[in-house]
Amino acid sequence: EHNNILTTMSADNIVAEARMMCCASCGKSELDDIKLMDCDACDLVRYCSDKCQDDHRWQHDATCKERAAELRDEILFKQPESSH
Repeated sequence: EHNNILTTMSADNIVAEARMMCCASCGKSELDDIKLMDCDACDLVRYCSDKCQDDHRWQHDATCKERAAELRDEILFKQPESSH
């Protein structure tokens, strides 16, 4: 049964899930004593510290701004559901 679930997941989804379990800057994984923080703007990456976020900013900045703009557009242009 689990094999069917894995075959329906794309390789990109699996890689994205793995990335979310590790600091985007240093690669530390989330453990009991390490809590990763989501990027406030885009939620695409996580960091173990403010220093790692600052160190990684130059690599993440363009992608972050693009995704943050997409998220803002989704909120702004989301149509209310019909009440019919």
